Amino acid sequence: MSDAMTPPLISKHPNMGTTIFSVMSALAAESGAVNLGQGFPDFECDPKLVADVSAAMHENLNQYPPMPGVAPLRQAVAEKINKLYGRQYDPNTEITITAGATQALLTIMLAVVHPGDEVIVLEPCYDCYVPNIDMAGGVVVRVPLTPGTFRPDFDKIQAAISSHTRAILINSPHNPSGMVWRHEDMLKLQEILAPTSIVLISDEVYEHMVYQDLKHCSASSYPGLAARAFVVSSFGKTYHVTGWKVGTVAAPASLTVEFRKVHQFNVFTVNTPVQHGLARYMQDPSPYLNLPAFYQRKRDLFREGLAKTQFKMLPGEGTYFQCVDISELNVPEKNLGESEFCKWLTQEVGVAAIPMSAFYGNSFDQNVIRFCFAKKDETLNAALQRLARL
Repeated sequence: MSDAMTPPLISKHPNMGTTIFSVMSALAAESGAVNLGQGFPDFECDPKLVADVSAAMHENLNQYPPMPGVAPLRQAVAEKINKLYGRQYDPNTEITITAGATQALLTIMLAVVHPGDEVIVLEPCYDCYVPNIDMAGGVVVRVPLTPGTFRPDFDKIQAAISSHTRAILINSPHNPSGMVWRHEDMLKLQEILAPTSIVLISDEVYEHMVYQDLKHCSASSYPGLAARAFVVSSFGKTYHVTGWKVGTVAAPASLTVEFRKVHQFNVFTVNTPVQHGLARYMQDPSPYLNLPAFYQRKRDLFREGLAKTQFKMLPGEGTYFQCVDISELNVPEKNLGESEFCKWLTQEVGVAAIPMSAFYGNSFDQNVIRFCFAKKDETLNAALQRLARL
């Protein structure tokens, strides 16, 4: 019997590699390091949420749900947005349940970006943004956030807008830096976009992780932005169930029509019992209302430990990430770039982190790395004990 030959394939995405999260997590496992790289909790979710999903399964809510999502969950999401951000979305025509925020973002791109359209992204940015634009045939226009503070530079944003600009993608609270957009930032963006037909894609998956006296400014709260915006959020981030991969998209009806055209054919819908379980769990708002205090305590615990090292901490206004400047570290391995430092830290110190340069198209290195503090206290303390060597 002759060996069959696999036909040669010309890659559609020759420059698309393995994500930095996969690389660092594998290195952490190989090195026995405490993994503060990839952004997911290592603690359990609320048992009540699991019980609500289990109850839905036992009630035989296990067949296909409606394509946009089950009605009780869309209603609960609409009520939450109205209560928190003051905009009433129609749950039937303006709220869609998605297979996580990543699927939501790709679906938006496929729905609105025509080949050759320009999409503005603010760097550093989450690693799926640029590949999503590429897969939709769009042209990526990279605008840097201000190095050091990671605040939006509106002069640069304004200068990047052209007659070919189809969309702009913003993210607050911001991954990877933890920076939070202010009210005046949203007003300025609204002013800039007002004379255009540019679509806004607002990634708000960390909406409930904002600390101290700051508050989350959702695009939903600003009429001039909400009218042109897809607002993306994530149950996985909010309820400590990242592996369930369930998110939401809120958008005006005319935008939602186009979104659902793609959604129905790239995922169709999201698993039924989890949707019903989430709808029941959302009847009590306290889990997401108490989330800022829950994570601020972890953030403060982690920052208190980092203060005993040579790391220089960035502010940490939101998300469950803490960024640090490594430029003043006195370590045996001198003059390492962010990526090489993270590998050294994982293998020699036993703590995994992510280099900020991984979030830039040109691998811009500013001596900043990112830790995730969405971990059990004992995990954080174990990491801090190892980092104390620095």
